[in-house]
Amino acid sequence: MSQPATADPPPDPASDPSSSPKAAAAAALAEVVGPERPAQRRGAALQAVAALLWVPQAVLIALTLAALVEGTALPLGLAALAGLYLALAGLRIGLDAWGKRIVHLAADRVRARLRGRLVDALARWSPMDAGAPHSGAVAALAVDRVDHIEPYLTRYEPARLKVAVVPLALWCVVVPLSWAGAAILLVAGPLIPVFMALIGMKARQASQRQLAEIASMTGYLLDRIRGLVDIRLLGGVGGATSALAGAADRVRRETMAVLRIAFLSTAVLELFAALGVAMVAVHVGFELLGLTDFGTWGAPLTLAQGLLVLMLAPDFFQPLRDFGAAYHDRADAEAVALEAASLLGRHRASILGRGAGAVPPEAAPAIRLAGVDFAYGEGRPVLEGVDLEIRPGSRVAITGPSGAGKSTVLGLIAGFLGPDAGNIEAAGRPLDAASADAWRARIAWIGQRPHFVAGSLRANLGLYGAAAEGAELARALTVANAAEVVDAAPRGLATAIGETGHGVSGGEARRLALARAALAPGRDVVLADEPTAELDPETAAVVADGLMELADGRTLVVATHDEA
Repeated sequence: MSQPATADPPPDPASDPSSSPKAAAAAALAEVVGPERPAQRRGAALQAVAALLWVPQAVLIALTLAALVEGTALPLGLAALAGLYLALAGLRIGLDAWGKRIVHLAADRVRARLRGRLVDALARWSPMDAGAPHSGAVAALAVDRVDHIEPYLTRYEPARLKVAVVPLALWCVVVPLSWAGAAILLVAGPLIPVFMALIGMKARQASQRQLAEIASMTGYLLDRIRGLVDIRLLGGVGGATSALAGAADRVRRETMAVLRIAFLSTAVLELFAALGVAMVAVHVGFELLGLTDFGTWGAPLTLAQGLLVLMLAPDFFQPLRDFGAAYHDRADAEAVALEAASLLGRHRASILGRGAGAVPPEAAPAIRLAGVDFAYGEGRPVLEGVDLEIRPGSRVAITGPSGAGKSTVLGLIAGFLGPDAGNIEAAGRPLDAASADAWRARIAWIGQRPHFVAGSLRANLGLYGAAAEGAELARALTVANAAEVVDAAPRGLATAIGETGHGVSGGEARRLALARAALAPGRDVVLADEPTAELDPETAAVVADGLMELADGRTLVVATHDEA
């Protein structure tokens, strides 16, 4: 029994009413990162260890400078201290570079996997599903916005680990030297994450609005580019230009809103960091000048201790700075992950099979539908209890009013859709995911709006894998009544046409589609969806004659309003 070709998408976190927007965004991002999380954590840990190596380096610098200023003996020779410092510096640089390489490679794999999932989902989405997403929006998501996940993995996550480890480690070093300096750091440090969290709530919302506007403008622009010829012919250039300008202005406003939040958060972070470092410097300066004995554990600060505290104070705030600078990367990544989860988790009708090439079955192309029911999504049934038998070599016309399910029947026969109930057999086998690719290798599809690629007429005629040349090409053009179309083209078969058939009329496009089907090797089943729709009577008659010629020796199934 044929099974419905509904996708088995991952759960959409955004669709769970029990989850908060923040939890939904976090869940979507975790699902996107997936198996790369361990590698990302290893890389972040290496960068955190590299940051901690600054402590022994600072100790060496403080001891050396204090000894030189005070004229005391160095604990080791100057050359030995310099060598040890350089060794620590080399180790620090090496660990940091190693960690960055790991997280960048992990980010590349995450982006590649997500792009693959998006492209696969769109490729397997049934062309008969009216709820399919706009290809322009999916393209913008897969090509441009998926890159927003990289800064989250390469900057935010390492900064998040360092902010949890490095300030605490440096604070533990400062405490035995100066409890006052440690208290200043303890008060100033936590204020930064608190304010960053408050600002981050607005940042997430602003980022989601910005991405939504970009997706909307991308889809609108792609639509208008595709219909540019019609827009110019109908005098709609002014309206389209105004609408595009309005969309661009909305993107500008949302982008500026994101930038305002980013600059505000940076200003807050730098303010508290600068105040913290300045207060520590004032305290250490007063201690070393002997103007106060407040803030130490009894004994005054030595020059080496004071220098060490001064060098560690800026690095106490540096992870907080890095975290603040990368904080908005998480908001951007969550917005992308939510959009991807919404698309991947959407209920969709998928094509049967994988859409890959396969060896066609050798049995005669008999087609049988028995008790077939079908509905698009949760809508009303389009087909109920349909029984249909088409013998090899038959010429069958499926007629009826709009919405009767004519095109749906063709989609079911082609495996572009799967039935909700009932059986479909093709060439003596149940039509299911295992057999659909091989069955489609026998089908020539002629749609109401034939699809072309940007290229020459010769390349488009050979899309089914046939060599568009010689006697076979001449015969195919004759069968389809398309020879005059090629003869009238400025450069003959070398004439370029656009993806939407730009350069040929609607009737010419359908005759070229007929020629392409006639030229296709092994395509002995022709499915034609409204081949004469929207054509004038004379052109429709030419297309119909070509279709009948094409059907010679083939099985022909036509969905049409034309009773003739």
